[in-house]
Amino acid sequence: MQRRKPRRSKGAAWLATFADLATLLLSFFVLMLSTATQDAKKFKQVAGSMKMAFGVQNEIIQPDTPMGTSFIAQDFSPAQTEPTISNEVRQTTVRELPTLGTNLEEVKKQLMDIKLRELAAEAKKIKELLKEEIQKDQVTVETIDLTIIIRIQEKGSFASGSADPQPGFSAVVDKITLAVIEAKGKVQVSGHTDDIPIANINYRSNWDLSASRAVTVAQQMLENQDLDQSRIVVQGYADTQPLSPNTSAENQAKNRRVEVIIVSDDPTLGLAQKNMNTDSLIDTDKTN
Repeated sequence: MQRRKPRRSKGAAWLATFADLATLLLSFFVLMLSTATQDAKKFKQVAGSMKMAFGVQNEIIQPDTPMGTSFIAQDFSPAQTEPTISNEVRQTTVRELPTLGTNLEEVKKQLMDIKLRELAAEAKKIKELLKEEIQKDQVTVETIDLTIIIRIQEKGSFASGSADPQPGFSAVVDKITLAVIEAKGKVQVSGHTDDIPIANINYRSNWDLSASRAVTVAQQMLENQDLDQSRIVVQGYADTQPLSPNTSAENQAKNRRVEVIIVSDDPTLGLAQKNMNTDSLIDTDKTN
C-alpha cells in the first residue's frame, strides 16, 4: 500500500522574507538614528585628525586675536582710570674729576720737572747739530729756566762796530734755523753790545747797532720758508744786559753777541685757576 507524502505548508514561506526585510529596515533606521545624534564637535576633531594623518591641512581663519590671560591675577577686571599728576624726576650727578687741593705745589713741581727734562733733551739735539760751530767758539748753547739760548759770538759773525755779517756766517745761521724749526715756542732774536759808545753815520748808538745785528740774523733765518715768522721777536738791548763786567777787552768781546732764545710756555700757568674750576664743576642731567 503506497503511503502519501506529507504536504508542506506554503503559508509560512513569506515569513522568512518578511523577517529579513524587517531586520534590514531596523538596521537601516538604527544607523540613521546613530548618525543623526552624533557629536558634531567630536566628529570634526576626528575628521581633522584623519586629515592630518593623511597629510591634508586646512587653514583656519581666526576672526579675533586671542587674548592672553595673566597668570598673576586671574580675576582682574580693569576699572576706569583717572588722570594723575606725575612727579618730575630729576637725576643729579656730580662728575668726579681729579682735584689738586693741597698738592698744588707738588703738581707744579712735577710739571716743571717734566718740562725741564724736555728742554734739556732739545738742547742736547741742538748742541749735536752745532757741534762744529761750538768747537770753533762761534756758538754756545745753554738752557736757563724755560729757555734754550743759542748765543752767536761776535767772532766770525760781525765785524767790530758793524751789523754786516762776515763770510761763512750764513751757514751758521742756517743751522740755527733748522734747530729753531724743530723746537716749540716763541723765538727771541736779541742783539747786545759792550759799553763803548758808538756814534757814526751808520749807527746812532749802541741801541741802533744791537737792533741792526738782531734784524740781520732774523732776516737770514726767515729766508727758510718753513719757519713761521709769527714766532720771531726782534729785540735790541745795547749794553744793558752784559754777560760779564766790561772791565776788560775779553769781557767786552763776550758781551758783543746775538742771542736766539727759544722760549717755552710755562706749564704751571693757570693751574690754580683750573683747580678752582675743577672743584666747582657739576654736571646736571634732567629726565622727565
